[in-house]
Order: sequence, then structure tokens, then C-alpha cells
Amino acid sequence: MSKKIAKYIDAFVLVVPKNKVAAYKKMAKESAHFWIESGALSYRECMGDDLNPAMPGPYMSFPKLAKLKEGETVWFSYIEYESKTHRNQVNKKVMKMMDEFYKDKPNAFDMPFDMKRMCYGGFKIEVSK
Repeated sequence: MSKKIAKYIDAFVLVVPKNKVAAYKKMAKESAHFWIESGALSYRECMGDDLNPAMPGPYMSFPKLAKLKEGETVWFSYIEYESKTHRNQVNKKVMKMMDEFYKDKPNAFDMPFDMKRMCYGGFKIEVSK
């Protein structure tokens, strides 16, 4: 059986206070389960490591883009799908699973990050190797 090739991703950039990284990772591990069980090809959560690399040119760094404050870090996350249609099917399943899983957990959506500083979008993969 060959591995399916991703042609679409959902991508996120968000800011997590460093003192809430453990809580965010716990939430991300739970989330990963929902997406993989629902058919996503992969689920990745990436914490900033080298956020101010020395690059020539007028590039904006992730800390500047995210208006990073002392004690915060940037995360880049993405979920891979076969297509946009596949993404929509997976996300529908995820929402159903999450509704069932969290129905008796009233504090389940106390997010360990500021939702107003999260960026999200769906992207077609145009070049891949």
C-alpha cells in the first residue's frame, strides 16, 4: 500500500504563553487523535525554535508577525489532506467526534492561548517534492 500524497493543508500560526506550553501540547495531542481518526493524512504541531534567523532582505520574522511578547512563543501547525473535499469531510467527522467527546466536559474549551491572535487558512499544495 502506497502512502497517499497530500494536496491540501490547513495551516495555523498561533501564540502560546510559555507557561501554558504543557497545556497546549496536551490539547494538541487530543486534537491530533481526532484528525487522524477522522482520516487526515498527518497532523503536525511545531513550536518556534529559531524565530529570528539571520536572513538578508526585508523579511518579517514570526515574532514580529505575531506581535510576540515576553514569555510567549510562536507555533506553526498544519494538517494534511488529499484534497479540499477530503479536508471538508474530515473536519465534519472531527466536529462530530469532538462534540461527543467534550459534551460532559464544561471547561474543555478553555484555550491555553489567545484565539484572537491565531491565524488559520486552507492551502492548495502547488509544489511538493
